[in-house]
Amino acid sequence: MDARATPFDTRRDCEAQFLAVVAAAQHSLRLFDPDGAVFALGTVQVDAALRAFLQRGGTLRLALHEPGHIERHFPRFLRLLRDYGHACECRQSPKNLRQLTDSFCIADDQHVVRRFHSDHMRGEANFDDPRAVDVPHHRFEAIWEASRPTLQPTTTGL
Repeated sequence: MDARATPFDTRRDCEAQFLAVVAAAQHSLRLFDPDGAVFALGTVQVDAALRAFLQRGGTLRLALHEPGHIERHFPRFLRLLRDYGHACECRQSPKNLRQLTDSFCIADDQHVVRRFHSDHMRGEANFDDPRAVDVPHHRFEAIWEASRPTLQPTTTGL
């Protein structure tokens, strides 16, 4: 596939590109978003796609600033974390990183969908393009290392 960016500027197109990145993932998914809302982690369609990915042996890492939106609005995602806790990890960024406002999802260091600013839907998706993944990959790893665990399943299933 030719390496080229597919731009988007609507929620629907962003969600479609996100699902395409999840569908393309074979081994790893890394997501960063201030609150996780844009990835629609609570929808039936995303839940099914993530479960299929995890059943194939994939791993999921989610970094965010605030987990409250997920805790309040995405019970399906919380169940997914409980069901696949061995393959999923979520971390919350420290306060000194809260000024980061981009949002992205990386699959297998080959595919990426990213929004340039979390307040807007404008962004792009790249498939089979490791060069496009390079900067988001390094940003994610730096955020991940500085963050602490959150959204951990408990005995009550939360």
